[in-house]
Amino acid sequence: MASRAPLLIDVHPDNPQPRLLQQAQQLLAAGDIVAVPTDSSYALVCHLDDKDAADRMRQLRGLDAKQHLAILCRDLSELATYARVDNAQYRMLKLGTPGPFTFILEATKEVPRRLSHPQRKTIGLRVPEGKVLQMLLDLHGAPLLSTTLIPPGADEPLNDAQDIAEAFPHGLAAIIDAGACAAQPTTVVDLSQGDPIVLRTGRGNPAQLGL
Repeated sequence: MASRAPLLIDVHPDNPQPRLLQQAQQLLAAGDIVAVPTDSSYALVCHLDDKDAADRMRQLRGLDAKQHLAILCRDLSELATYARVDNAQYRMLKLGTPGPFTFILEATKEVPRRLSHPQRKTIGLRVPEGKVLQMLLDLHGAPLLSTTLIPPGADEPLNDAQDIAEAFPHGLAAIIDAGACAAQPTTVVDLSQGDPIVLRTGRGNPAQLGL
């Protein structure tokens, strides 16, 4: 949808202006993709129930259907809609949320089949820290679908709004600029196979989870 150059939305990192974030929320509601700063690196986000936006987001990243997109939730209370969580898993989730962790969990029937892993029926879930993204989630009133902003063929995520605008001149509707964020992706922990497995070590310290 966004064939034009992305709109740069400058916000204060600690006191983001709601009217500016409302611009980003309106673009998301209209089916666009927005780059947002997180407590790890930048991420691409779109409306959770928009198949076309999700497909375009995968295309921008060069991802296939077997690579998880993550659902960004405001808090743990939203997780139950999308994942089956037992008591032990919930205790670990509490240790890592909000924070720079993505948890792979068994998806519930509420999760559209196209969003879960095609063979394993799992979903990535994350509760981010940081006022900008938390306010955007509040304004949106629902979780968002996300993926770490790593350009196709690159190994490292982008963390600067100008670099993102140059790397993605088309396809993004907007970039929320709250200053450079961390240049590390989330730590990914698979809780769907019994014992926790750290699939990727990033900004989140596994020791925080007792791993």
